[in-house]
Amino acid sequence: MGLAPGFRAITVSAVATSKGPPATVFALLKDGTTWPDWTIFDAFTLEREGRDEPMGVGGIRVLSTALTRSREQVVELVPDRRLSYVVLSGFPFRNYRADVDLTPNEGGGTSIAWRASFEAKYKGTGWFWRFFMTAVLRKVASDLAAAAEKRALQS
Repeated sequence: MGLAPGFRAITVSAVATSKGPPATVFALLKDGTTWPDWTIFDAFTLEREGRDEPMGVGGIRVLSTALTRSREQVVELVPDRRLSYVVLSGFPFRNYRADVDLTPNEGGGTSIAWRASFEAKYKGTGWFWRFFMTAVLRKVASDLAAAAEKRALQS
């Protein structure tokens, strides 16, 4: 899909480090039922199961807050390394794709790199959505890192 006339792709990213191992970080990231425990989202619903497993590729996840309801489809999974998704609805974006890459750190732990690219649906709002989504990704990546550390300590 190309860019709509007059629109530019917006890219945002956040990085966090967790003392938890990649497998623990990935397990939390992949399992949408855990998201209300550690993210800004209040509720999770699995609208459609993935092709090979419930939370797998092709699965449609619905994440909600008091103000938003985002429908996302998992488009790529690499165990303990990557989860990628596209937003189907819920935000005024076009062509939204996010990639969450996990890299084992030397000496233990995991680097989390959360990147997203999208177009603002309405002209003149790109600056706001760049700012807003950068803050969201920073918060979610940081919360994921902390939740993985907590889970690793419990096991």
